[in-house]
Amino acid sequence: MSDALPVLDDLRAESEELDRLVAGLSEERWALVTPAPGWTIAHQIAHLAWTDRVALLAATDPGAFATEAAKAAPDSFVDEGAEKGAGLPPAELLDRWRTGREALGQALREVPHGTRLPWYGPPMAVPSMATARLMETWAHGQDVADALGVRRAPTDRLRHVARIGVRARDFAYAVRGLTPPAEEFRVELTSPVTGEPWTYGPEDAAQRVSGPALDFCLLVTRRAHRADLTVRAEGADAERWLDIAQAFAGPPGEGRAARGGGTR
Repeated sequence: MSDALPVLDDLRAESEELDRLVAGLSEERWALVTPAPGWTIAHQIAHLAWTDRVALLAATDPGAFATEAAKAAPDSFVDEGAEKGAGLPPAELLDRWRTGREALGQALREVPHGTRLPWYGPPMAVPSMATARLMETWAHGQDVADALGVRRAPTDRLRHVARIGVRARDFAYAVRGLTPPAEEFRVELTSPVTGEPWTYGPEDAAQRVSGPALDFCLLVTRRAHRADLTVRAEGADAERWLDIAQAFAGPPGEGRAARGGGTR
C-alpha cells in the first residue's frame, strides 16, 4: 500500500482545497451556473460525493458495487447522480461529500496490496483509483473556481493529473472510434511550482508535446480550449492528439469554447 499513500495524501489535500472554496458559500452562490452545461456548483459537489460513494462500494463491497453498476443507465447515470444530490440543502450536501470522501480515503488505505477494484471500465488498482479521484476533484474544482471567478494557485499535485492524461492517450482515440498511433510520444511538462521538468515517454520519440503542466492538465480535462493554452506539439500525430486528448472515462463532450485573445 505504500505506493498509494502519496496520491491518497494528495487527494485529501486537493479535496480540502476545494472544500475551502465552497464551505462559506451562501445558498444563492451554490446555485451559480458553472461552465458544465446545466450544472451548478451544487451539481459539481454532488457529482464528487456520488462518485466517492460508488468508489467506496467498489473498495468495500464489490457485490454491492456490481448491483449499482448494473442499474446505471450508460448515458444518464452521471447526470442523474449529480441532479439528485444537487437538490439537497447545501449544508447537507457538503456534509455528505465530506463524510463520503473521508470514508473512501480510509477504505482505500486498508485495501490489501495488489487488489484490483471493480469499476465502470476496467478494474483499477488502488493508486489508479486514487489518481482518478484526484483528477476528477481537481477538474470539477476548476469548474467551481471558474463559476466563482477565482484563480487557483497550481500545485505539484498536478503531476497526478498529467500522468493520467498521458496514460489515457490511446483511450482518447478509442472513444472517438480512431486507431491510436503505434509509437509512444514524448511529453515534456514544466512544474508550476519548481519549474522542474516532468517527462514521459522515450527521449528520442519523433512525436512530442511540451508546455506548462497546468496548461496540459487543463487540456486533458477539457477545462480550457487548446487555443487558449501554451501546449505545443511536434509531429502530425501529436498535433492530432492535442485536439482530442482527455484524461477521464466516458464520452468527450463538447469541451470549452475558445476564449480568444491568444494563450491563457
